[in-house]
Amino acid sequence: MAHDPARLDEFGRSYTEAWCSQDPTRVAAHFVPGGLISINGGAPTEITDAARSFMTAFPDMQVLMDDLVARADGKVEFRWTLVGTNTGPGGTGNSVRISGFEEWTMSDDGLVVESLGNYDQAEYDRQLAVGVAGS
Repeated sequence: MAHDPARLDEFGRSYTEAWCSQDPTRVAAHFVPGGLISINGGAPTEITDAARSFMTAFPDMQVLMDDLVARADGKVEFRWTLVGTNTGPGGTGNSVRISGFEEWTMSDDGLVVESLGNYDQAEYDRQLAVGVAGS
C-alpha cells in the first residue's frame, strides 16, 4: 500500500507528541482498537500498557522523531530517540538517551495494526544502571 508522505509525516508528528504527553491513551489512538506492540522480539503487548510502562518509568520522557520511512514493502519505519530520567517507582534516577525504531503495519484507514519495536537493550540497561554519560 502506498502512503501519502504528507499524511504520514503528520501522523508521525502526532504520534511523537502523544508519547511525550504522559497520556497512554493518546498513543493508543494511533492504533486500531486492540493494537499491539512487540518490543525487541518480546510478546505482543497492548499499546496502552506498553506506553503506560515507559511513561511511568520516565515521567519527564521526551520522544524525538528522527525519521519516518515508507518502505517499498508497505511497512513504515518510525525512527526515534527517547530521552528521560528513570525516576518512576523503583527507578534508578539515571538518565537515558536511546535510539531505536518501530516497524509499523498500517491499516487501510491509516492506523497502526501492529508495531515491532527495536532498540539496543544492553545499552538501555547500561544507561539505566549508570546513566547516559556513565562508563
